[in-house]
Amino acid sequence: MNSPRTQAVYSLFALTTFCFAITAGVHAQVKTETNTASGPATTQVQVERGEVVRVDGNDLLVKMEDGSLRDFPSVPESTRVTVDGKQMSIHDLKPGMKLERTITTTTTPMTVTTVQTVTGTVLHVTPPSYVTLRLEDGSTQRFTIPSGQKFTINGSETDAWGLRPKMKISATKVVEEPQTQVEHQRQITGTMPPPPAPPSSDQPIIIAMARPVSAPAPTPATQEPQAKTLPKTGSVLPLIGLFGGLAFVTGFALRVRRLKS
Repeated sequence: MNSPRTQAVYSLFALTTFCFAITAGVHAQVKTETNTASGPATTQVQVERGEVVRVDGNDLLVKMEDGSLRDFPSVPESTRVTVDGKQMSIHDLKPGMKLERTITTTTTPMTVTTVQTVTGTVLHVTPPSYVTLRLEDGSTQRFTIPSGQKFTINGSETDAWGLRPKMKISATKVVEEPQTQVEHQRQITGTMPPPPAPPSSDQPIIIAMARPVSAPAPTPATQEPQAKTLPKTGSVLPLIGLFGGLAFVTGFALRVRRLKS
């Protein structure tokens, strides 16, 4: 006779095998189909323009149309700019170049429909929540009945309350999930900075000519200062006249004095 311990091992093994069979049967009997339906797509185009101010490695500084400065750090090496029909990388950009980036955003609404179908024979039903079915491969499985779920029996539909043991039923679960698919396309074009404008015809042209540098004149040797002499413009005649006047006055004064005495 088998011991209780041996019977317990056999029971555990049988239960494990039964659970495994149920799991395998569910995956084999429940059929799932997924369909995706797309709605009309909408497109939005955004254009940004600017001028290159500085390129430092993979960092780009651009002056936008509104005058603001915008920094683009760590520009990927794969980024390409179309300039005059040529593909340029971030390292080919120069200050003064005009850039234009066009961003096209396409938004597509989508509906993902998942259809799950199961077919089996009712073993037990607990309306409106659960039903246990024997599937076509002989396995059994307990299912949770979703709210409003309908079952097809011999071409007629019924709910969980209409199920009875030994009924062969087919149930279909449909789940619709709305999704949105967004795609971004970026295109960057640029133009080289214009060349400097030539001078106008009426603008005077200044020509610089080299002027010869003459040797400095030798400095004359230091000479002793000479005594300044007065110009010979004087005469002795005024002096003689002065002495004569004084003699006349003196004689006149002596004569007057003699007469008074």
